[in-house]
Amino acid sequence: MDMRMSRRIYISISAVVLAITTAVAASAPGITGDTVAASAEPDYRIIGVGDIMMGSDHPLEYLDPRVTEDGDPASVIGSELTSLFKSADVTFGNFEGTLHSNVDGMKPCSNPKVCFLFRSPPWHAAYLRRAGFTMISNANNHARDFGEANRSATYRNLTAAGFAVSGADTPDTRFGVQTLKDGTKAVLVAFGHNPGLMQVGQLSRVKSLVEEASTKGDIVIVSCHIGAEGRVHDRVTRATEMFLNEDRGNPFAFARTAVDAGADAVFCHGPHVPRAVEVYKDRFIAYSLGNFWTYGSFNLRDENGLAPIADISVAKDGTLLSARIVSAKQMRPGGPLFDPTHAAAKQIARLTARDFPETGVSVSADGVVSWGK
Repeated sequence: MDMRMSRRIYISISAVVLAITTAVAASAPGITGDTVAASAEPDYRIIGVGDIMMGSDHPLEYLDPRVTEDGDPASVIGSELTSLFKSADVTFGNFEGTLHSNVDGMKPCSNPKVCFLFRSPPWHAAYLRRAGFTMISNANNHARDFGEANRSATYRNLTAAGFAVSGADTPDTRFGVQTLKDGTKAVLVAFGHNPGLMQVGQLSRVKSLVEEASTKGDIVIVSCHIGAEGRVHDRVTRATEMFLNEDRGNPFAFARTAVDAGADAVFCHGPHVPRAVEVYKDRFIAYSLGNFWTYGSFNLRDENGLAPIADISVAKDGTLLSARIVSAKQMRPGGPLFDPTHAAAKQIARLTARDFPETGVSVSADGVVSWGK
């Protein structure tokens, strides 16, 4: 019996037990409605965003003066977003770059138009934790900007700040596990397309790693740094995507493989612009959450400045119960703020209708995701 079948049997038995308890409560003295409600299966709120790089200090300094070592993140991104993040059981983001103070191992960049180095102060990790984030991927094309030693330093700084982290393809860094207040475990496994990472293009291994993640906890969250970059690449092509002569994977095949193997939510990023969302086998897939919190030389014009937030609720067996897209927006020089015009949600609604017309998934103007249940 596979993991997903076991989960479905578990939730079915729970539903039967709840129905019996409800019937007994109708005639048994001393059992109140509150008692019955307390026995109901819990749900868990999971928030996911895209790329985060709050400022780089090498080789050129692009540090946001508002982001300070002892500062309050709400003063930068607003209380609406920090309150949202802190209200979730799991708040996920992709940390794009490195966290350390070393200069050794720097990769060579011959073309500054397409090659960038990101190094952030180590205290950025604690700042991000204070903003409400709990789970971080560091599996992306900038995680090794300063070599393997400083990729390891980044992992240590993130875990020391209290994050569940998935990063390099080593036994100790493949899976991040966050234990929730009731003991439920959320497991992160993150994939990318660069050396030293769990590879988005190796679908048989994607399957085995997601299956392994399912043995480590209850809810499996998969991260993918995948796909071509830029506003002209906002389509889910369902084909392998090439960019800068690199194989950037097939996001559609990747996401379907991950869910088939046991993923309960798939949060992709890498194109730097939003893409469509999908609900497949009652699991949520975001094909690109774009850039969320970036500062410096990033292009934030038009779609590049949209910073969607996936806000979903799942049962303990991973079944999607509700989903919405909360809209944030970045303006120069960077950093997100809540967007009451819902521009990111409207963009994702348009892209979802275009790329997945056959699925019945839709996104309302204010971000509520609907699908056939």
